[in-house]
Amino acid sequence: MPTYDYACDKCGLTFERVQSMKDATLTVCPRELCAQKRWGRGRVKRLVGAGAGLIFKGSGFYITDYRSEGYKAAAKKDAPPAPVAAEPKSSTPAAKSGGETKVASKPESKPAAPAKP
Repeated sequence: MPTYDYACDKCGLTFERVQSMKDATLTVCPRELCAQKRWGRGRVKRLVGAGAGLIFKGSGFYITDYRSEGYKAAAKKDAPPAPVAAEPKSSTPAAKSGGETKVASKPESKPAAPAKP
């Protein structure tokens, strides 16, 4: 059942009331909620409320969950082909050159000569 907001013209009270859509709107401030010391029978107006938020519960709601079988078949047909598996590549140079590895020698670096004062 929806919740409606009301405001009393006489006492200024704003309150909510859970009512069926078929129920008539309130016209008089309820005695148990009236803000005046003596119940004043103030006229109430129904306010425009934001309503309740929409909450989806579950694992997920996706547009693709409800696609027809024809749509799914056409999507598979239009999809690019899967890549062909290539030979596994090795990162070691020994595997590429047939077992022998050559290590290139680096020239040795010499420390810089001390500066003359």
